Amino acid sequence: MIETRTSPAELIVAFGGWVLALLWVSPLLYAFWTAFHPAAYAVRFELFAPWTLENFARVWHAAPFPRYFLNTFLLVTLILVCQFVICTLAAYAFVCFPFKGSDLLFMFVLLQLMIMPEALLVENYKTVAQLGLLDTVLAMGLPYLASAFGIFLFRQTFKSIPKELEEAARLEGANMFQVLWRVFVPVAKPIYIAYGLVTVSYHWNNFLWPLVVTNSVDTRPITVGLQIFATIEQGVDWSLITAATILSVSPLLVAFLLFQRQFVQSFMRAGIR
Repeated sequence: MIETRTSPAELIVAFGGWVLALLWVSPLLYAFWTAFHPAAYAVRFELFAPWTLENFARVWHAAPFPRYFLNTFLLVTLILVCQFVICTLAAYAFVCFPFKGSDLLFMFVLLQLMIMPEALLVENYKTVAQLGLLDTVLAMGLPYLASAFGIFLFRQTFKSIPKELEEAARLEGANMFQVLWRVFVPVAKPIYIAYGLVTVSYHWNNFLWPLVVTNSVDTRPITVGLQIFATIEQGVDWSLITAATILSVSPLLVAFLLFQRQFVQSFMRAGIR
């Protein structure tokens, strides 16, 4: 048998990876510990400390979290559906219907990737105010209904699809929308899943723009509601704050645990060609 020995460099890399992983996960471990234990154990660790769900019950009744979750779900769904439709049609047009100046137009689309959303905060607020959409779910989602990164990602994916598939579909009598729906979209399914995961995660946790354009319980998402719940006026109780934090991220954690294999496979197959 051939013995394989681990080199010192590999041991150092593995040790460094474990250290970084522990540093990364330590805040989450602390949040779980504090959320499921009485406030007396928030700053001290005892192996046999009593477990409790009282913190979650108090949080659920102390703030309108059901409404926050509903607003967040509506916001994320609106953005995801619109981005899928708009980015798919734009990418399809760039790939299959090139026109004079289309490459220049695509470069302008890519320029948007270099502009941070915070730089457009004031202008976006003025636009939303002029449209009379302040303090609405649509106002929170309006600046994100299209995505330059989504257009770029789908365009690169569509370009990698063999032209023979498109030509065969057209020979069968399919029109341009049927070709898109029956050829391009099914082949790019892993890319859609990977992009959808990133989009849902980002906008579920988005904070600054929803904070600016919302001022009522009826429209606040979970991130803004959590920030208001954790203000000084409410008193600093780390057990309640961490319980509220776990509640806010629990849908994403549950989704990841249930579909972990599909998530990883989608990202592995979503390489940009």
